[in-house]
Amino acid sequence: MFFFADQATNVYDNGQGVVRTVLGYDGHMMIVRNDFETGAIGALHSHPHEQTTYVQSGRFLFTIDGEEHEVKAGDALHKNPNVVHGCKCLEAGTLIDIFTPIREDFLPEQQ
Repeated sequence: MFFFADQATNVYDNGQGVVRTVLGYDGHMMIVRNDFETGAIGALHSHPHEQTTYVQSGRFLFTIDGEEHEVKAGDALHKNPNVVHGCKCLEAGTLIDIFTPIREDFLPEQQ
């Protein structure tokens, strides 16, 4: 597939102020939109995937490998595989994540 229509997305509401939408993926790469309410937490975690995040809107306090940094719309950040990271949303916004390889746990059959 070359194009991913918004109607074909996989949406998951975690019930804690974060809604994840899988925008598209193939065998190697995945793009995901995460919409955060103010105060919502992306709990500290790690995974074997490489991840790049673009801050589409809002403000966030990110922790990556023990280092905290505030980011805002237009900023980007990178997480190496297996590095502990997480965030707190300071101002409602949207993060765009790109993962390689794909997060199979984000696919509908895994939720």
